[in-house]
Amino acid sequence: MLMFNILLSANAEKPPVYTILFAGNNFQRLLWGLFVTLRVSLIAVLLSLPLGILFGLFMRRKDPISRGISQLYLAFIRIMPPLVLLFLVYFGTARIAGFHLSGEASGILVFTLWGTAEMGDLVRGAIDSIPGHQWESAKALGLSRGQTERYIILPQTVRRLIPLSMNLLTRMVKTTSLVVLIGVVEVLKVGQQIIDTNRFQYPTAALPIYGVIFFLYFLVCWPVSIVARKLEKKWQ
Repeated sequence: MLMFNILLSANAEKPPVYTILFAGNNFQRLLWGLFVTLRVSLIAVLLSLPLGILFGLFMRRKDPISRGISQLYLAFIRIMPPLVLLFLVYFGTARIAGFHLSGEASGILVFTLWGTAEMGDLVRGAIDSIPGHQWESAKALGLSRGQTERYIILPQTVRRLIPLSMNLLTRMVKTTSLVVLIGVVEVLKVGQQIIDTNRFQYPTAALPIYGVIFFLYFLVCWPVSIVARKLEKKWQ
């Protein structure tokens, strides 16, 4: 009789695989993981905006030392993969500097450095695209170079940078998935934990879990891309 009950329970129909999304607090954990991803991305973008503007102004300096430093920094950030930078910061600070940065703090630092380089290059390009007669008109009105940059050039630059910064935000949201490799429990890590927990009961759980994660990324990035496209058309 006991064996019959065991066989009967083994052959009983299992609930659909998508039900694991709502089992326990799995869906709430996915939302929390998405919140961690957005937190790292937003903090990095908010830090990258002012630092990128300053770096863009620094890149326009004419002396060879400033140009050499800016080009070296920009080339280093663009050549070095973000994953390598994450490992260098996360593991290197403890060994070299003697203190330990958390995975989330390491991610914010690395993506701020990356965003500063990208934003600085965008600032330089935006300033260079402003017609030269505006500089000449400001000079004719008696404005100094600093006043011209502060009151005429920078407001136009910031206005052009808003759509570009939104595109940078979407890139950061997608790239911050790398922080899972240094122990940050973000949305991909939560999805992997749910899949591993239900591996034997639901061997095909990866498809609905990663499908939901894709949909969450889409819900975050698509509206930002739409707003950035509209602002870019409006302020061309």
